Amino acid sequence: MRALAVAAALLASGNAYAQHHAHAETAHDDTVQSYVLLNRLEGFDADHGAGLEWEAQAWIGTDTDKVWLRSEGERVDGRTEKAGLEALYGRPVARWWDLVAGVRHDFKPGASQDWAAIGVTGVAPYKFEVEATAYLGGGGRTAARIEAEYDVLLTNRLILQPLVEANLCGKDDPRRGIGAGLSTLEAGLRLRYEVHRQFAPYVGVVYERAHGATADFRRAAGEGASDTRVVFGIRAWF
Repeated sequence: MRALAVAAALLASGNAYAQHHAHAETAHDDTVQSYVLLNRLEGFDADHGAGLEWEAQAWIGTDTDKVWLRSEGERVDGRTEKAGLEALYGRPVARWWDLVAGVRHDFKPGASQDWAAIGVTGVAPYKFEVEATAYLGGGGRTAARIEAEYDVLLTNRLILQPLVEANLCGKDDPRRGIGAGLSTLEAGLRLRYEVHRQFAPYVGVVYERAHGATADFRRAAGEGASDTRVVFGIRAWF
């Protein structure tokens, strides 16, 4: 009976992308809609200090045309370590998948910089939510980010979310402490409780490791190549 209840709740709630990004099978809806997701707003206690991290996205548009905004950043001990904003235009290329293209502006680390961006966002088989984006900056700079997350429904309100994020860079950027190739790999596990479907506090643990020249840059700056943090925060959408 419990398994049936969990399955029914899963079918009723779905995941955020399926609820808000579904494309009609036979005809497109031209009604303008909007969606805002505060995927993570969390405090943490890491090896290099306490801080705050955020990741949020929003879109407005129809089934066939959307304008996306995405932002993420991190503050540690009162200082902004990284912050970025993306403005993208998206169109569906397959059921559950959008192709997005636009611009990204990095406020931190280092001096601000701009990128052209192109990527895909959607739901892979078995309901893995995936974002994969490639970036082209000035001076032939290139970068890419791939993120995948999955919701495991433990009860109809208690949800376990594994998340993996990989960041890659085309060439060394010593001013920002980023090396060529795979620069960082992050794996997280967050347990949230949905007070209601649109609001959920959570706790979790996140492990990040720098690779290659990025790890060398961190060691030269007196930092470790890896970091484990306990996080606590909220997730909300509307």
